[in-house]
Amino acid sequence: MLQPVIIALDFSTRAEVEGFLQPFSDEQLFLKVGMELYYQEGPDLVNYLQSQGHAVFLDLKLHDIPTTVYKAMRGIANLGVDLINVHAAGGIEMMKKAIEGLEDGSVINKRPLCIAVTQLTSTSVETMNEELNIPGTIQDTVEHYAKNAEKANLDGVVCSPLEVPFIRDCCGERFLTITPGIRLANNDVNDQKRIASPVQAKELGSSCIVVGRTITRSEKPVIVYHQILDMWRKAE
Repeated sequence: MLQPVIIALDFSTRAEVEGFLQPFSDEQLFLKVGMELYYQEGPDLVNYLQSQGHAVFLDLKLHDIPTTVYKAMRGIANLGVDLINVHAAGGIEMMKKAIEGLEDGSVINKRPLCIAVTQLTSTSVETMNEELNIPGTIQDTVEHYAKNAEKANLDGVVCSPLEVPFIRDCCGERFLTITPGIRLANNDVNDQKRIASPVQAKELGSSCIVVGRTITRSEKPVIVYHQILDMWRKAE
C-alpha cells in the first residue's frame, strides 16, 4: 500500500538528505529519489534510505530503446525499490520491456510498482503544441499515454491532479495516479504549470501526491509534512 504523501528529495548530496531527514528520525517515509540525487550518489543512497526504514520511489523516467530499458530495469530490480518509472513517450513495447526487466530481475525482492510519466506538470499546452509538435490538448495526450501504459501492464501513471478524473474513466480505479505539482496556498508555483492543493488532489481522485520544495525548503519540514497528511486524510 502506497503512503499518500511522497516527499521529493530535492537535494544534490547525501549529506543534505541526511540533514533533512534528521528531524524525521521516528518516521517511516515514502521518499522520491530523482535524477539529480541518484546521478550524484547512486545505489548507495537508496540502500541507506531503505536501511532507515523508508520506502523509495526511484524517479529516473527511463526512455530508450526497449532492449536498453529492459536491461536497466533488470538491474534496478535488485535495488528493491518500491516504485520506479519510465516515460510513456517511449511507447508500448518499451513499457512492456520495462515490466519484463523488473520481473526478470526481481529474484529476491518483490517486483517494484512501475508507472509511466505522461506529460510533465511543467508542460503547458503551448509548449506541447508548438515546441514538441504534439497536437491537441494536454488531456488528449495524457489520456492516450495512460491507455498505452495500461496496455503495457504498467501499474499506473504520473500526471497532474487535474488529469486524474478522466484517467480514472479510461483506466479504472485500480490504476495508480501519482500526482506532483502540489502547492499550498502560500507557495510559489516555481516552474509548475498544472498545479493543485493536497485537498484538491484528493478530491480529484489522486492515489497519492508528490511534494518537494513545500516540505524540503520549509523551516519546519516535519510540521508541514503532517499538515499536508492531515489535509489529505480529512478531504472527502
